[in-house]
Amino acid sequence: MLKRPLPIGIEFYKDMIKKSYYYIDKTLMIKDILEKGGKVNLFTRPRRFGKTLALSMLRTFFEQETDANGFIIDNSHYFDGTKIQQTNELYSRHVGQYPVISLSLKSAKQPSFEMAYACLREEIAREFSRHKYLLNSDCISETNKEKYQALADREAQISDYATSLKFLSECLNSYHKKNTVILIDEYDVPLENSYFRGFYDEMIDFIRSLFESALKTNECLEFAVITGCLRISRESIFTGLNNLEINSVLNTEYASYFGFTQNEIERILDYYGLTDKKAELQEWYDGYLFGNTEIYNPWSVINYVKSQTGNADAFPRPYWANTSSNSIIRELVEYADHAAKQEIEDLIEGKTIVKPVHEDITYEDIYKSQDNLWNFLFFTGYLKKVSEFLDTDTIYLSLAIPNTEIRYIYRHTILEWFQKEVGRMNLSSLYQAILEGNCQLFSDIVSEHLAETISFFDYAENYYHGFLCGLLKGCPGYITLSNREQGNGRPDLIMKTPSVRGQAVILELKVVKDFEQMEAGCTAALQQIEKQNYEAALYREGFRKFLKYGICFYRKECLVKRG
Repeated sequence: MLKRPLPIGIEFYKDMIKKSYYYIDKTLMIKDILEKGGKVNLFTRPRRFGKTLALSMLRTFFEQETDANGFIIDNSHYFDGTKIQQTNELYSRHVGQYPVISLSLKSAKQPSFEMAYACLREEIAREFSRHKYLLNSDCISETNKEKYQALADREAQISDYATSLKFLSECLNSYHKKNTVILIDEYDVPLENSYFRGFYDEMIDFIRSLFESALKTNECLEFAVITGCLRISRESIFTGLNNLEINSVLNTEYASYFGFTQNEIERILDYYGLTDKKAELQEWYDGYLFGNTEIYNPWSVINYVKSQTGNADAFPRPYWANTSSNSIIRELVEYADHAAKQEIEDLIEGKTIVKPVHEDITYEDIYKSQDNLWNFLFFTGYLKKVSEFLDTDTIYLSLAIPNTEIRYIYRHTILEWFQKEVGRMNLSSLYQAILEGNCQLFSDIVSEHLAETISFFDYAENYYHGFLCGLLKGCPGYITLSNREQGNGRPDLIMKTPSVRGQAVILELKVVKDFEQMEAGCTAALQQIEKQNYEAALYREGFRKFLKYGICFYRKECLVKRG
């Protein structure tokens, strides 16, 4: 039996239904929005969790779509057999009954305000053009038609674009005799981008004017739904907006409408004959808690299921990690003090950390405290809530890394950071200590750098191996080899000159669980070098000069002994 195609990258509800993609019915979100009666509804969820598809569904349902000639397009068939259709009276009373303004602000991710504003103007002008049937109506004055045409032609002033959504909703109200539903996707993209690009003040002034006119002082507004990754403080762009209903990952309402629930995961695995992959999928892509509901990352799940249907032996991959620069993790790692580095290590080991919740923050607040950066990581999906408690007047969250995919992001970001840091270090003293046999200086320098870095292997030997290899590979005049076959076994590291008339350095590593065992660890490493006859292959190459080191690690301490 031919299975439905998986909707990878499909963000439009009509395409999902018309082309019979596998669709998990989230239409009861419409019922909740209507029954809760919020005037302006802000939903914040991590990226790739279905926000754009949700807004497309809302537009398809509510819009009294009109073609260029003014004829109404019936979209009700897109909801045949859905859960919202089964609400009967609620469904029939609202389907296709409202003019809709729909905008996405994601195109504003540009290097300058001029380019970002041009993209926002283009998006707004496109929406005016979509409703251009209004210009054929007697319901709109000639003066307003001229203003409308200028906005559609991208020829209006910036002040006109700053109030354009209110103006368009007034024109729609005059024609349809109904208030307007306003849908805004990726509302925080212009703000995040402008902060990191250096034109935050200009952008926030424009977005504030756009939102205030459309959402605060607009008598023609039926309701609005806004989506983004982060909740931006009311004072920054929602000044005086008392009708704002905010729903974040902490809220229990609407929790199941973004991402996949456990029941939905079991159905999709059963449909594609992958029930035996449940444990692997859970380990990699589960772990989120929205309100009290367990949620899977939908983007990663869909990609994983597609890979498994094509090749049952395919390995899981970090699909979500590859859709963004993950710059927020880099910011955390680069700005981390000793305490924050220890907390990162705890998280990667599978432990939890406790942090206060700060929902009302702006991008300007990111670096005011380390706690703010942890909050950004939580609300953007890089950490999950394990539990929460109230202490006096502050809510605290116990936070953890959600799953293997996100742990991969942390580990690889730390590795990239370490490699960049090594490139900046002056390691000449370390190299001199090694080549001159100065074990004390060797030990001190490595311990010093260990104290500054972040472990992502729970202090296992492969962590120290990679760490030391990273430090040594830049030694001038030497080739550093890792785990190469030598003698009767494999020494951890070898440094050797290109010419056999130089010398070879053999380094064997040990890791102990107690500080008092470090001396014994070094001795055991040196004994292994002799027992395994690691120098034999080097001798056959022609080398006659050797240095042998037994190196022992305990957490962030290093001890070196020479053989």
